[in-house]
Amino acid sequence: MTNQAMSDTSDLPVNRMPSTAHSPDYLEEELSWLAFNERVLEEVIDPSNPLLEQLKFAAIVASNLDEFFAVRVANLRDLARPGHKRRDNLPHAAFNERYHAVSTRTHEQVARLYDILCNNLLPRLEAEGIKFWRAQDVPAVYEEAIEAEFLTHIHPVLTPMAVDAGRPFPLLAHKRLNLAVMLEKPDAPSEKRLFAVVQVPQTLRRAFTLRSDPDGDEFVLLESVIERYIHTLFAGYRVLAVGAFRITRKSELAVDEYGASDLLQAIQAELKKRRKGAAVRLEITADLAPELEAFLTRALELDLRDIYRVPGPLDPTFFMGFAAIEGYEDLRYEELKPSLPVAFEGASSIFQAIARRDILVHHPYESFESVLHFIREAAEDPDVLAIKQTLYRVSGRSPVVAALARAAEMGKQVTVLVEIKARFDEENNIAWAKRLEEAGCHVIYGLVGLKTHSKITLVVRREGNYISRYVHLSTGNYNDLTARIYTDVGLFTASADVGADATEFFNHLSGYTDVPRYQRLVAAPERLRDTLLQLIAEEIRLSTPERPGRIWAQMNALTDRALIDALYQASAAGVRIELIVRGMCCLRPGVPGKSENIRVVSVVGRFLEHSRIFYFAQGGADRVFISSADWMRRNMDGRVELLVPIQQADLCRRLRRILEIQLQDTVKSRVLMPNGEYARQVVLDEARFHGQAWLLMESLAHVDETVEITSLVPEAARDGGNQAASAQMGTDE
Repeated sequence: MTNQAMSDTSDLPVNRMPSTAHSPDYLEEELSWLAFNERVLEEVIDPSNPLLEQLKFAAIVASNLDEFFAVRVANLRDLARPGHKRRDNLPHAAFNERYHAVSTRTHEQVARLYDILCNNLLPRLEAEGIKFWRAQDVPAVYEEAIEAEFLTHIHPVLTPMAVDAGRPFPLLAHKRLNLAVMLEKPDAPSEKRLFAVVQVPQTLRRAFTLRSDPDGDEFVLLESVIERYIHTLFAGYRVLAVGAFRITRKSELAVDEYGASDLLQAIQAELKKRRKGAAVRLEITADLAPELEAFLTRALELDLRDIYRVPGPLDPTFFMGFAAIEGYEDLRYEELKPSLPVAFEGASSIFQAIARRDILVHHPYESFESVLHFIREAAEDPDVLAIKQTLYRVSGRSPVVAALARAAEMGKQVTVLVEIKARFDEENNIAWAKRLEEAGCHVIYGLVGLKTHSKITLVVRREGNYISRYVHLSTGNYNDLTARIYTDVGLFTASADVGADATEFFNHLSGYTDVPRYQRLVAAPERLRDTLLQLIAEEIRLSTPERPGRIWAQMNALTDRALIDALYQASAAGVRIELIVRGMCCLRPGVPGKSENIRVVSVVGRFLEHSRIFYFAQGGADRVFISSADWMRRNMDGRVELLVPIQQADLCRRLRRILEIQLQDTVKSRVLMPNGEYARQVVLDEARFHGQAWLLMESLAHVDETVEITSLVPEAARDGGNQAASAQMGTDE
């Protein structure tokens, strides 16, 4: 791809998403997911992103594909198998067709990723002084250092594993690098080929430094060093061929929650089985010998469409670590310095500030420190009697967990629901749960048959002769690291109604009670879908030709068919619907007579759009909600979720404004077309508007939020947002 093409965003291709859906009313989930990842891939070549940020986006694309294969492709392969039991009556051939379409698209996407990586990003990084070598290609000046590194630090860790009649193909770990080796005994018949496998140690750095000085940094890839000296592991044998490969395995847990006597033990047992999951993808280097490819394909029971031969380093996710390399600040976004919410100013304690009025925080534009301060102050405050919280995903050194443990050690009653079924965070959450138990917290390991995905904290505080309850509710996880790169909104409130609802919510989680009838909150799986359907129906009822109804909604995914059908009905009734759906969207907009009044955009930029905000005009009554739930069947039926109505008028206006800013974005948004394609909007330069850049500028400069957005298209919001670390774009649960 030429540099000229790379420098012009108008040349960025449209996301193609042909549909093999069983109904023309809905787009296919897997292809919609791949279209989302293609939008992330567009950020890799968007010239408005600094070079190291482009490299980070490339790592994100690869990481997203890892999860896609481990979960969605694995499930689709099962459904396509003859004899596999399914709830529907569709023949396995229908799923085989879907699998073929997905395979075609993933091969195209991987090829495009490596074309950009090898022919654009890595050469440009080299020009900036950052060079990645294969050991076979390094200049002679480095050869002695590489050999010393191998003999001293690498060779002692390696274990060659022969594969023959007595030594079967080893059970190789999911997503780990390996080397396949073909050998022969010099005195044996020439047609007698021997095979072996060498695992690339995960305990060693993927790339170690050859040089680091003011003139640049040079690195050599670990697997290439092992490959260069692989003969030292097979004394007496001749190495005929060697090459790297990587296996992706099915990773979805299959826990019989209702039959398990101990959910924690059942999850731990399944985690061990995950390592033995069926192979679903084999990645190999472009120069791997055909005999080695055939050997691996047979051993893993895969076919040709499961093989991905790539012309560059396997597992590009390791480049994520190099995006923060020291000394190249001009190749990254400027450091984000989120503001502190103004509503907390002048208060002697965070509880005093919340008691005055409800407070809305918008991360990462406003600091997550307000949430941490809320929990830390609750832990230390002698008047706080109890803290109750749900945890779905937390960071590696979570200050939230530390504060909860501190609270328990201070003698407070601390109850924490740690969701140990959070996909790919199971082991991490089990470890946190045990630490909290050791500190004296009452820990709940989730509910049988459901994942608890709601984000809520309740603090019970004694104030004179009264008991007050303070609640924090959010669209995002209590994770201080992702809060810097995920956009989420959270609400602090001292509302008596919400406090009472929160108490009922936690009592339902921890004890035996009937499903509560909340005063303000709405929960899944009991009432969330029905409530949303009622809101849509009411919008239809109140809509008139003179004053059409209006629905704005932001979410990560839209796949629930009942909700999609309701939106179709609303569109046909004249309701104006605008949706911001970052990832999968199965709704087909712009179909005459069905969805011509529905517009869907996806915003993919520096920050991962993770908020769930829903607005219904309701004939001028303006009802606004935040939620932990996307509009997916799993969120409506298989999870404990919360929908939170926003009562305070100024907060409703602010949430509407957040939606409006994203809907007017012309820089990082793409519009979903009726045929399933995503297309950039074509506008004049003076009309280009970058929503995330505008929100960042607004948070730092405290711009007057009453001014109409349409009159504010400052230069800072017209460019690609180069003021502003790329977010992990994977599909959050």
